[in-house]
Amino acid sequence: MTKNFLSRAALFATSLLLSATALASEGGNLQQSGTDLDDRASLQRGAALYMNYCSGCHSLKYVRYARISEDLGLTEAQVMQNLNFTGGKFGDHVISAMTPAMGQAAFGKAPPDLSLIARVRGPDWIYTYLKSFYVDESRPVGWNNTLFPNVSMPNPLWQQQGIQQPKYGPKDAAGDAPVEGFTLSQPGNQTPQQFDRTARDIAAFLEYAGEPAALKRKHIGVWTVLFLAFFAFLAMLLKKEFWRDVH
Repeated sequence: MTKNFLSRAALFATSLLLSATALASEGGNLQQSGTDLDDRASLQRGAALYMNYCSGCHSLKYVRYARISEDLGLTEAQVMQNLNFTGGKFGDHVISAMTPAMGQAAFGKAPPDLSLIARVRGPDWIYTYLKSFYVDESRPVGWNNTLFPNVSMPNPLWQQQGIQQPKYGPKDAAGDAPVEGFTLSQPGNQTPQQFDRTARDIAAFLEYAGEPAALKRKHIGVWTVLFLAFFAFLAMLLKKEFWRDVH
């Protein structure tokens, strides 16, 4: 347990350091995702979307299928049939079938584990990132991203979102024209409003994956405050009883 905790702490610290540099260079305004960890339906949809479109490359090595089942109100059969595509056991962590060597060959680098991505960057960053892909034939995979320029991964949700073409602004002093917006050259199988919900659900699920205990902590916190309030009331009555004899 200690080894796992230290490994997770080291990964979080490394991710935080790397993301600080990345965020400074990415710039851009983040869109508000509006995620809600109390919306269990959103978390369930996000889990299904993540497993279908993200888990082929990205692991969640600190999250177990059994924990997802418990927290999201899913049965073991539902999880194993609809969320587990690697043949792992119910108690296993969510590990991608893609090896680092396969990722290196396909994308030039191994896809990162996303267990702590929401803790490092936040759900708004994930939401904006998923909506910011556009076609760029100069890139090896044919895609680019305004929030994370020159990203190595393609758009995993292009069939839902459609194909976005960039709208360039005026060239700067270096001769580079920034992307200032998009035009939808090929509609996806979802409306913009539906795709917003898709991106929001994935961001919510990754927010949950970064700290599964957050679901229980909020409910425990309410009972803790009520207990303290009740204890304070009893202490006040006890004080009055003691001071009655003094006076």
